[in-house]
Amino acid sequence: MQERHVTVGSNTYRLPEPFFVLATQNPIEQEGTYPLPEAQLDRFMFNVVVNYPTAAEELMILKQTTGNQKPELEAALTGRQILALQEVVRKVPVAEHVFVYARDLVRATRPGEATAPKFIKEYLSWGAGPRAGQFLILGAKARAILEGRFHVSTEDIKSVAHAVLRHRIVTTFQADSKGLAPDDIIDMLIEHVPNQLKNQAKEAAKG
Repeated sequence: MQERHVTVGSNTYRLPEPFFVLATQNPIEQEGTYPLPEAQLDRFMFNVVVNYPTAAEELMILKQTTGNQKPELEAALTGRQILALQEVVRKVPVAEHVFVYARDLVRATRPGEATAPKFIKEYLSWGAGPRAGQFLILGAKARAILEGRFHVSTEDIKSVAHAVLRHRIVTTFQADSKGLAPDDIIDMLIEHVPNQLKNQAKEAAKG
């Protein structure tokens, strides 16, 4: 997945671009899938939660999957267009305070860090690694483009934080016993980790 090639016997084949991996995961209470180790989970950029469909969506699913008519599919983008968009996303500038915020948010998930908040030391047994920060920045850049902006804000970081972090942190028994899910702890982190730019503005206002 990371190397973007496959090996069959003694032959190695490089996979064409664009390349990405999608995986599905059952709710943890249901059997039928093998859990992935943290090192493999860390290679996925996002963990997107897909809830039950709405009533209208479910009706459409029933109609489209029980008849003999095949849906007409049209390509939204070519592979070359996707690669071009990826290049555009990488060119979006990021201010220093946004980099600092992303770094601080990730480091705050690590219970072994001296600066980690008390609730992290109690509720997490494992925090996010450096890939989380990379994907926070890249996800925030993409969101900025989708919002029609060519700059990244800390709000963009917050917007993708749950998808980037929820599969990279491991909760403790204390968190589980209190019914705290990873998303709850990420909410607490976002409230706790200071925004450097806001703090500077407050200090300037005092002065």
